[in-house]
Amino acid sequence: MKELDLLKKDWQKNTDSFEQVSEIEIYKMIHKNSSSIVKWILIISILEVLLWTGFSMIFSADDYLKKINNEGLSFTLKFFTYLNYAVIVIFIYLFYKNYIRISAIAATKQLMKDILKTRKMVQYYVWYNLGMIVFGLIMGFIIALYYNPETIILRNKVEHDPKIMAITIGILAIVTIVLFGLFWLFYRLLYGILLRRLHANYKELKKIDL
Repeated sequence: MKELDLLKKDWQKNTDSFEQVSEIEIYKMIHKNSSSIVKWILIISILEVLLWTGFSMIFSADDYLKKINNEGLSFTLKFFTYLNYAVIVIFIYLFYKNYIRISAIAATKQLMKDILKTRKMVQYYVWYNLGMIVFGLIMGFIIALYYNPETIILRNKVEHDPKIMAITIGILAIVTIVLFGLFWLFYRLLYGILLRRLHANYKELKKIDL
């Protein structure tokens, strides 16, 4: 936004006769910048899906289920996997619609509304992904503990010894919190910068609309 700051300084030096022209120039710059930000949100979300898809192909859950002789869970896992992809595709489609709308609109108030809508949608997308990560960790722990023959001794101890159960749950909670924190930081870095820039654009538009 350095160009916008320079333009505003130049605007302040000029006489009142240039005020309307300067407002139009500032709006055009904010409009272009907002469109670019939403485009990058769309691109990053698509790249993110491709990245996780690549990881899932390398570390296949089907291979693990075959190893523990429990392919019956494959259908359930595939159902949740496809459901997750369906939700993410919907988010990406909404990001695309926001990009098209923001690129085409001309009214300041509508641009402000769409910026707020986009920020909320990205926040929902991030929290959805974080929720699915926690859900995946819990499901992975349950499968490893109750369906893997190699953990039958640990499973019996957990079921019959409250202390071991408490320790096991504590370890799971710590691992989940740590991983949740790491992914939260990842998403904050990935989308946080773009969201802050969108919010800065919104505040500038609010000044113009006064």
